[in-house]
Amino acid sequence: MQGRFTLFSMAALMLALTACSSTPTRFYTLAATGGASPSPATAAMPAAAVGQTFIEVLPVSVPERLARPQIVVRTDDTRVDILEQDRWSAPFNNELRDALASGVANRLGAVDVTRGGRPVNQPVYRIIVELRQLDAVKGGKVDASFGWTITRSDNSASSVCRLAVVEPVSGAGIDGVVQGMQRAVANVADAISADVTALRAGKGGVCSS
Repeated sequence: MQGRFTLFSMAALMLALTACSSTPTRFYTLAATGGASPSPATAAMPAAAVGQTFIEVLPVSVPERLARPQIVVRTDDTRVDILEQDRWSAPFNNELRDALASGVANRLGAVDVTRGGRPVNQPVYRIIVELRQLDAVKGGKVDASFGWTITRSDNSASSVCRLAVVEPVSGAGIDGVVQGMQRAVANVADAISADVTALRAGKGGVCSS
């Protein structure tokens, strides 16, 4: 009887030690803290000319290997690591859409009507974003390529753009990778905001960088 009790106690102790030693899951977001400043083009316009802006940001297309809640980092030319304990607060494609939508809305003082409340007799700027490539390296850099199309609903004026972004990663931990990604998304939000402002002023066309 005592032997059974001892084995049971040892098993319970091992389970407790395993639970204590397990690594907790950490959750990250692409959304930057604080409000963003208006884009320079918008800030320069008279208040009466700016008015209210409505945007619609569709789901973002991302490479299949990134469409997951786990953070994915590149380790060398042939290998990537999917980090089970380091995750986005939502699947990466959703996290990216929300970060871009809030970033553009904050910069333009715009209303995001993607999930409803589309205004009547008011132009809406429909934004379709594609993440074409993203490599993130701990202690290295975030290297990303984006493309997007913006279409104005009332006159079908549109702009097609692309942007390559490289941001350094500080430190060897995942926090530096996330911060690099946040800066990359902020750069894209700046460019999209400037593009919407140009369309509002009647300047369509194609841009690239």
